Amino acid sequence: MRQILDDVQTWMKEGKAVALATVIHTWGSAPRASGSKMAVSDRGEMSGSVSGGCVEAAVVDEALQALKDGRPRRVHYGVSDEAAWEIGLSCGGTIDVMVEPLLTSGRASMGSRLMEALEASLTESASSVRAIVVEGPDDVFGDSSLIGHDGEVTGEIESGLTKRLVDDARAVLRSGMGETRAYAYAGRELEILLDPVLPPPTLVIVGGVHIAIVLTRLATVIGYRVVIVDPRGAFTTPERFPQAVVLEKAWPDEGLRKARLTATSAVAVLSHDPKLDDPALLVALRSPAFYVGALGSSRTQALRRSRLLAAGLTEDEVSRLHGPIGIDIGRGEPESIALGILTEIVATRAGRTLATARAPAARMIERPERDP
Repeated sequence: MRQILDDVQTWMKEGKAVALATVIHTWGSAPRASGSKMAVSDRGEMSGSVSGGCVEAAVVDEALQALKDGRPRRVHYGVSDEAAWEIGLSCGGTIDVMVEPLLTSGRASMGSRLMEALEASLTESASSVRAIVVEGPDDVFGDSSLIGHDGEVTGEIESGLTKRLVDDARAVLRSGMGETRAYAYAGRELEILLDPVLPPPTLVIVGGVHIAIVLTRLATVIGYRVVIVDPRGAFTTPERFPQAVVLEKAWPDEGLRKARLTATSAVAVLSHDPKLDDPALLVALRSPAFYVGALGSSRTQALRRSRLLAAGLTEDEVSRLHGPIGIDIGRGEPESIALGILTEIVATRAGRTLATARAPAARMIERPERDP
């Protein structure tokens, strides 16, 4: 989403009109999930993806037509088994896509507000939900509103639906998953897509060691905002971590409190030093972070567990710890360990269980890692 927003803002500054395509529904092995987006400029430039490549050209055509006539449209595509095979799927699927002109006459203000909401969510953690009428009478089809995390609503959808939309938007924000819902109002039947605009997930890494350097690069590529926490100044330099959003030279407990861990936060404790690890874990395991992992062998984890329980954590809190951190992908170099860690983080956020595949870190030597 960060790249899409950057591209849209660039196109707007260049005076180009912009359309946004959003996946509404998917069936079968559709390539992209509901909520996936692609922006298209009036020059045919693309940013993002709604299908992994198999229907992108058709969506671009629809987007360009929407920019010409100023009208939104809902389009349905089937992905054949043959096309699915070509992009790495075992079978086909179908998708419904909403295509909207954001910056044309009559919709410029709504497009601008959407861009502002996206920017706020990506830079200030100000979650919101965009409600879009994706099925209904012609005079309301394509209308949309923005619903802030504080319940503030701006936009075009009937004011009589405001309370229901706010209640439903809050439920969507809690789950983090977009959905369509049916509404009846003034004798009209409407289908409205509730599309959450969420901050990017944050990965807080405690310990600016070599594994952290690789992990930062990988996490940034897939859209994570990365924060490095380490009290040692030599470990928290921009030269070591050019991709990190925040470099926090602080003791781990203080640094994690500053990071304001939420349900979209993951914490990887990599310092491999109890003086740094334990204070970090005492904060992280009591936080709403969806993932907390720590580097070290099984013996290290057992000793760590005893210390954490003695320090006042409950059994349930300690059981949240992923240790040894990551999954075992069969290699022990820093790059592979980092890949195993990120794989486990992504799987955990998606609700997958990888308990049977443990980390290469289980075989790490029992001493703090030293950087050159």
